[in-house]
Amino acid sequence: MLNTLDHKRKEALRKMTQIVDEIDALMSKKLIEELRDWKRRQQIACIGGPLHSSLDQFQNWFTLLAESLFQIRRQIQKLDELWTKVTYDGDPIPQHKQYLLERVIFLILNLFQSSFIVERQPCMPTHPQRPLVLKTEIQFTVKLRLLVKLPELNYQLRVKATIDKDPSQNLSNRKFILIGTPVKVMSIEESANGSLAVEMRHLKPKESKTNPGNKGHEGSHMVTEELHSISFETQVCLYGLTIDLETNSLPVVMISNVSQLPSALASIIWYNLFTAEPQLWTSAPNQNLAFFANPPTASLNQLLEVLSWQFSSYVGRGLNSDQLNMLGEKLVGQQVTQADNQISWSRFCKEHLPGKSFSFWAWLEAILELIKKHLLPIWIDGCVMGFVNKEKERNLLKDKMPGTFLLRFSESHLGSITFTWVYQAENGEVRFHSVEPYNKGRLNALPFPDILRNYKVIEAENAPENPLKYLYPDIPKDKAFGKHYNSQETEASRPMENGVKGYVPSVFVPMSKLPSNGGSSSSPPSPLDLPMSPSVFAALREQLTPTEFETAVSYTI
Repeated sequence: MLNTLDHKRKEALRKMTQIVDEIDALMSKKLIEELRDWKRRQQIACIGGPLHSSLDQFQNWFTLLAESLFQIRRQIQKLDELWTKVTYDGDPIPQHKQYLLERVIFLILNLFQSSFIVERQPCMPTHPQRPLVLKTEIQFTVKLRLLVKLPELNYQLRVKATIDKDPSQNLSNRKFILIGTPVKVMSIEESANGSLAVEMRHLKPKESKTNPGNKGHEGSHMVTEELHSISFETQVCLYGLTIDLETNSLPVVMISNVSQLPSALASIIWYNLFTAEPQLWTSAPNQNLAFFANPPTASLNQLLEVLSWQFSSYVGRGLNSDQLNMLGEKLVGQQVTQADNQISWSRFCKEHLPGKSFSFWAWLEAILELIKKHLLPIWIDGCVMGFVNKEKERNLLKDKMPGTFLLRFSESHLGSITFTWVYQAENGEVRFHSVEPYNKGRLNALPFPDILRNYKVIEAENAPENPLKYLYPDIPKDKAFGKHYNSQETEASRPMENGVKGYVPSVFVPMSKLPSNGGSSSSPPSPLDLPMSPSVFAALREQLTPTEFETAVSYTI
């Protein structure tokens, strides 16, 4: 009888051990690795990369494993009852039960710790496509989630947010506190998909004036190179276990003025390009907040891929190989011959481009903002070649029909766009003209497609005309831009409904005065935006000689 009992107890313990071994292997070799990959994809998404996948499947896995581990724990605890009723020399229960129970509890603790994650990283609602950059005294949102979804936990977990819990880890002497609502309870009702989550919507970082003499620098480090960590803590009390949980956001950059946003974004890109999430099973993972004390270099291909992500995520269209090659040449400073060229952090966003007063990143980020605010529809449609140097521009245009033009971003003016067209002189010589770049100030007054539609040039005694006929390579201008025109041109005033004649509508007519010699000018023709109605413009052309017309136009300015 004892032999049979001993055999059954050993068999039960063997099967329990086998199940625990399988759960351990599943967690360490599959589940945790999958979650680490998800966190890496989340980092990439924060710098414009492809969107990361849903967490719903992870929730199913974590919840099922938690239920299984708690069931095994109950079965192990039941062994005490058997041991109390009957025991004997060599009884395997007292020999193996405690070790097995400790293993199960260890796995439960690790499972819960890994399941407490930041589902949506800190982000200001005013800049939803620029996560991890926070401005002092401005609200930001962040969403936490527990992937173990058990009904007993609903409305039980109080999550507390703190910033720079261990200030010794970062480079900054600036101290911050979180004001608003730093404590909130997790609930299933918080999310539309029924996950156990909490979204903190009313947090604000505030600088603590404990060191009034410090200006946010330490050594050579700038404010936008200082990384800060937001920590979240909660406690699970379940089935007799008390489990302390802690997780961190990805490092954030604190700014006090929106003018610092471009530099802060560069820091976020560089950090998340190189730094993967730390070990998931640690209760308080250390982050490399001193990253910019010695930032690594990036390979050119690696960096160009991230720059294309910026365009695809922020303005809806990534960069093609020709555009990326041009950016590569600006970064390397010469024609790109090797894909493994190394680009330093300083070259990317701190050193000025040759002969310019701004860095590569300042130039590129200003272009992103220009597209976002003024060129978005025509950028998405692929009408803007954008990144092409002057030499290649002329090589592309020289064999095209007169009036063929292309749009490119200025290399000498921040956040500006210009267009160059090809024409043929009377002697048959192929010539080019580029208009003075349009910046956001000029584009606020007149949409760029309307500029292209109405643009006129004044040359010598010739009547003003629009030299732009075909978008490179051979697309009729109105076919390329027609759907983007703000309104149709109006040649006459329209009567009001009550029969009283209305005002003559006024439009801005962009014009440029070309050099009298007709050659390709060394300096671009300046655009002159004239407030002139179409009917007045037509009348002037018909009634005045070219010389008189030019005088009238100049006087109107």
